Amino acid sequence: MKVRRGIPVVDGVVIGEAFLLDAEHYRVTQRFVKPRTPEAAELELKRFQQAATAARRETEELQAKVSGEVSSDVASILAYIGMLYEDPDFLAYVERRIGRDHFTAEHAVSRRVAIYRKEWERHEVTRNRLADLDDFERRLLKHLLGEKHETLKDLKAPVIVIARDLTPTQAASLPLEWVRGFATDQGGKTSHTAILAQSRRIPAVVGLGSITGDTVGGELVILDGREGRVIIDPDPQTLAKYEDRQAKFARYLLELEELRTLPAETRDGHRVNLFANIEFPEEVADALKHGAEGIGLYRTEFLYDKDHPDPSEEDHLAAYGRAIELLGDRPLVIRTLDLGADKFTPEGYEVEANPFLGCRSIRYCLLERQDVFRRQLRAILRASARGDVRIMLPMVSSLEELVEARALVEDVKQELRAEGLPFRADVPVGIMIEVPSAALMADVLAQNADFFSIGTNDLVQYSLAVDRVNSRVASLYQPAHPAIFRLLLGTIEAARRHRIPVSICGELSGEPHFTLPLVGLGMRDLSMASATIPKIKRFIRSISAVEAGRATDAVLGLADATASQEFLHRRAREIDPALYGL
Repeated sequence: MKVRRGIPVVDGVVIGEAFLLDAEHYRVTQRFVKPRTPEAAELELKRFQQAATAARRETEELQAKVSGEVSSDVASILAYIGMLYEDPDFLAYVERRIGRDHFTAEHAVSRRVAIYRKEWERHEVTRNRLADLDDFERRLLKHLLGEKHETLKDLKAPVIVIARDLTPTQAASLPLEWVRGFATDQGGKTSHTAILAQSRRIPAVVGLGSITGDTVGGELVILDGREGRVIIDPDPQTLAKYEDRQAKFARYLLELEELRTLPAETRDGHRVNLFANIEFPEEVADALKHGAEGIGLYRTEFLYDKDHPDPSEEDHLAAYGRAIELLGDRPLVIRTLDLGADKFTPEGYEVEANPFLGCRSIRYCLLERQDVFRRQLRAILRASARGDVRIMLPMVSSLEELVEARALVEDVKQELRAEGLPFRADVPVGIMIEVPSAALMADVLAQNADFFSIGTNDLVQYSLAVDRVNSRVASLYQPAHPAIFRLLLGTIEAARRHRIPVSICGELSGEPHFTLPLVGLGMRDLSMASATIPKIKRFIRSISAVEAGRATDAVLGLADATASQEFLHRRAREIDPALYGL
């Protein structure tokens, strides 16, 4: 049994076979010979020996075939791979595992290769030959398992996906009927892959470092999305413990379902409006099912992908129209394009050394692709004639950007008037507060914006100078840092003075232990992943605004992020022990 710790992303305990997404071409689905008898082990050993002989012969034939066509380096690589099939250490390990432990041949091979990989990664000479090791394993597995090449589309049983990393597009396309959860070597809690996992309610742990090297396809894996723990090949006692936790979590979800139609109201009568963050219009129905009162953040960059790199105005309008139809008279806050950084980058987008500080989001729209920006603004304004639509500008860092963007909105309105196309003339135009300059200039920006929405993911990143998708500095990404609460307080007070609405749409709003200080700061509009709405509603209904205010005062009086985090966790456990006792 091996236990690995990473960054928890989505609550839940799931148990299933490992599926190595990036490296797995031949999936090992059976780990032990059946029946576990000496006779069966003997037959399995013969099967392995035949496969090893065939794989070695195939490599030798390839070497002979290309000997006059390739460089001596390539020939030596093929010769080296051929030698691996006769390596005494490798053969002894596989034979011992089959004969003593009744492993299947393919499982024994994959386990030994995983050990090789960890050893080879430690030294520069062998680290450069990892591709040779991959070739060696794949050839053997091909002869053991046949030509079958399995992908996620071929799944027929539940799995836990193990990968070095997942792109947002990959996370969005995971087949939920078979994928119970995922674990990755890389990533952070607020990466857009993590955010998609939250919106799709896929239990996940990221930033595990070397989970792909520690896991063999087909091994039984436990994924604990609350504690950030992945357990590989658990012993019977551990498996029983987590099966019990899995059942408790299922009962907890049923309890949350009973709150769906009740308001998010504190014990002393203060109402908090809970909205959902979405990427696709199809998510609206799920958001409403979880009790969302509207959409507080529609991330429109997911209209762009490798198959649709340049959506038309009608593509935009159709997507927004579907969301409006599902929402009825509830609000839809559409964030304009936030392309770049860790999201999709269109063809021709210049690769930058530091994309989080580069030409992303509103900068990209204003400086380089006003045509793309205008196309989207036209679609949003046309959609505003159908429902309660609001425009939200991301990554605004100065008054000049806001003024220029609003001027473009007015210019597009003139175009639509000239073309006789309907739109709502007074559609609200707000901004996201997600860089320190915007938070510090909130008084000035509030005079030119119709609303604020605080994007805590980037606000924390830029304020603390910590890349939010870099697992190496994950411990330094501290939303409970006193500086963050001071920036929040200043922004909220500026919005109040200028009588404009203010909400929070970052992932911090979906964490129960942050709900207490947010309510204490006076936040009455929170937007989050749909699946987190019920537990935040339960938490709000368990507190009073008075005790929330006291907690906020306590946090603002602390000078240390660790002390602040510990205080908030302790108070949250006291308020909702059921959630933290799962």
